[in-house]
Order: sequence, then C-alpha cells, then structure tokens
Amino acid sequence: MRALEYAASNKAPHLIDAVQHEDKIRNGARSAFIDKNIVLSTVGLEKYFFAKWEPLLVDLMVVAAAIEYCDIVHRRPPLGWARSFDVRIAVHLPEIWQKDNVQESIVSAANLLTGDKWKFSFEKRSRPAERAQEQLLELGSSAKLVMPYSDGLDSRAVAALIASQERDSLVRVRLGARGSDQSVPSRRRHPFTVVPYAVRVSKRDRRESSVRSRGFKFSVVTGAAAHLSGVRRVVVTESGQGIFGPVLTVSGHMHPDYRVHPAFLRKIENIFYSLFGESPRYEFPRIWSTKGETIAAAVALPSKFDPSNTRSCWQQSRQVSVDGRRIQCGVCAACLLRRISMHRAGLNEPSKTYVCDDLSLPSLDDCTSLGFSRVGRAFREYAIAGVLYLDQLASMAESKLHLEVKRRIAREVATAEEINTSTAERNLQELLERHRDEWIDFMKHVGSKSFIYNFASVRP
Repeated sequence: MRALEYAASNKAPHLIDAVQHEDKIRNGARSAFIDKNIVLSTVGLEKYFFAKWEPLLVDLMVVAAAIEYCDIVHRRPPLGWARSFDVRIAVHLPEIWQKDNVQESIVSAANLLTGDKWKFSFEKRSRPAERAQEQLLELGSSAKLVMPYSDGLDSRAVAALIASQERDSLVRVRLGARGSDQSVPSRRRHPFTVVPYAVRVSKRDRRESSVRSRGFKFSVVTGAAAHLSGVRRVVVTESGQGIFGPVLTVSGHMHPDYRVHPAFLRKIENIFYSLFGESPRYEFPRIWSTKGETIAAAVALPSKFDPSNTRSCWQQSRQVSVDGRRIQCGVCAACLLRRISMHRAGLNEPSKTYVCDDLSLPSLDDCTSLGFSRVGRAFREYAIAGVLYLDQLASMAESKLHLEVKRRIAREVATAEEINTSTAERNLQELLERHRDEWIDFMKHVGSKSFIYNFASVRP
C-alpha cells in the first residue's frame, strides 16, 4: 500500500452506484446512472464494435467511466491528496468481474493512477447495452500497431517515424475531441475515430480538476482497439519528458502522475489479461529521447513532416483567443516544452502562433499579441508554473537531493521494461542532462532580459 493510499484507509469511503435507473441505490450512495451520467456513444460504439460485439469490453468502458465520474465529483481533501471510493457497477458479465484476479488488477491500476483507495463490486445489468450496428470500416490487413493520436506534436512525429519504418501498419485511435490527422471523410471510413463513451456531470458537480483518471480512459480505449483489431502492440507516443516529468516533479502532497508511465500501463495489460486471457503490449519507442529529439528525427525523414497545425496548449479556448481565433498561450508547461523542442529541432514557428509570441521581453504583459487583454491571475499562474516545471526537471540532472527519487523511478521503469536497473538509472540521468542542455540553450535564445529569467534557477 502506497503512503497516499494509506492516508485514505481510515476515512469513510465515498459510495458511488454506477447502475441503471431502475436499480436500487445503496443508502448514502451517489448515483451515476448509465445512459445519463455514463453515456455510451452510438457512433463511438459503431466505430469500435464494427465487426464483433463484445459485452465484456463495453463493461470495461463503463468501469473506466465510473472511475472518471468518481474522480470528478469528489474534491480532494484540503490537507492531503487521497480519497477512498466504494463503487458498485452494473455490468453484463458480473461472474467475470467478480473474480479475484480481475478485481485485483483494476484496484491496482486505479490506485497507482489516481493515488486514491478503491473498492469495486459488480451486479448484473437489468438491461443490456444497445448493440452497435456492424459496419464495413477500413482496417488494413497489414495492421501491426495501435497508436493513440491527437492534435499533439508527439503523436504526429511518432506516427511519421513509424510510417517510415513499417508502412501501412498503424491503426490510429482518436483520443481528443477533434482531429487534424485525418479528414472528416477519412475518419468516417475508419474505426476508432470517436471515443466510445462520455461522462456527463453538471458544472456545479465538477468539484475536482486534477482528473488523473483520464489516463484510465485513454489506455482502455487504445487497449480495446488493439483487442478488436487483433493487434498486440500499442505505441505510446510520449517522449521522455512527458513520461518522467510528471512523476519526478511532484510538489507538496500531490501524487505522482503515472498516466503514460510503463508501470501504470503494465497494470492495464494485467486488466486485459485477467479479462480475456491475452493482452496488448504497450511500447515506448521514444522513452529515452527528449521531445526535441523526437521532432528532429521526424523532420529529418525524407517525407515532409508538417507540425504547423498541431496543438499543445493546456489552456481552454476562451482563455487563449485573439480576434476570435483560438491559438496557443505559449507559456504553460506544454507550450514551453513545445517551444523548447521546436527550437531544438531547428524549426521556426510563424508569428501569432502563441498569445505570448515574444518571450524575450521582461514582462508577461509585453509578450502578448495585440488584441489580447486577459492576462489575469490564472494566466500568470500558468506561465509561472510552466517555467518552474521545466526548470525543476532541468535542475534534477545535477541535484543530489533527488538522487533517491531518481533511483526509485529508475527501478520502477526497469521492472516495467524488463531492463537492468543500472541501465535505467544511466538512461534516465542522460535524458535529464539533455533536457537541461535544451532548457539552457532555449534560455540563451530568449535572452537574459526575458521574464523567464526571474523564475528560473538553471541558467546559462
């Protein structure tokens, strides 16, 4: 039992019943009704179950949705992190979900991902889910790998790298709300282009913003796509900073973010194996590369790699619109890592790509594009947090205070990747050193008058 999970062990659990309207709710439990709060997408299900209907996979999606619902509606404690949940879920095949190995695999994955304490019980659905209509969708006979894709640089760059090595082998799984990787007509002809379920909660009931459970959703839908495609390899597109940064740069009482870490995704593999007797294997081809190195490798391909219409920004559209056009803020952690990486790859982005275009200026207000007037407290906090996050990760290359943390993370990845611990330690150290060098080089690029210098400790 992890320390954060232990902190929740003596608390009364939050009771959640993810059931159907006609089912009785337990005393003191909160209802998360299937078809109201947990909604299976008709189009999404058709895009997944286009050849074969598998109720057990539908159940898995409901389980993932129930975890997300719990994560959203219950705020974390003010002096701590962990919560405790007792979740009752209506499924098609409770006799399978009640097996010890299935329960243990779900609890283990949910605990590591969210830092909470979870308990699950299952009962039979009173009504089965509406069966998706079979469609004739394109799934190439040469398919070898499943890969999540989005508007991000990582998925675009890794897709280009894989395509150069294993042509026509990728099955893409859509993880976001909109896609630039494929045209609308193309998406209509392909499976896995719509996330097959949604969690609907009123704005008033959305009480927790950390939402670590997103990792469960993304891994379940990519694993389901692999299972339905008969493909055994799932490619994780994140580079080293995206995998290790969230588990290394932990502040206060926060739980490390394992959503794309091999340790968590091996637990997702265990869930699939316990349910189906077989599992996809998650691969991490860029785990020991920086994002900048990944982009540079894609740029060096003979085929043209175009990152121009990708998006990295964490901020919502209403916060980063100029003249009615949604752009990227340029200063959150995701935007700054993008800019560092583009600089490392030798790519210049056009003006007005970001709200804060010119980072060489001493004031955040001076950096903003003409017509943007919403540099408020939240925007400033995003900028400060972005600088501190990347700076802290850079400082870990030489920090003696973080030796034990780095060794622990190296042991975790060594176990998950089945490599020698000393090799993992060396690879992680070298990755951090290259990130530090890229950070310093970017600082030189923006200049010593940049507002970034006011917050950074690792400088040229």
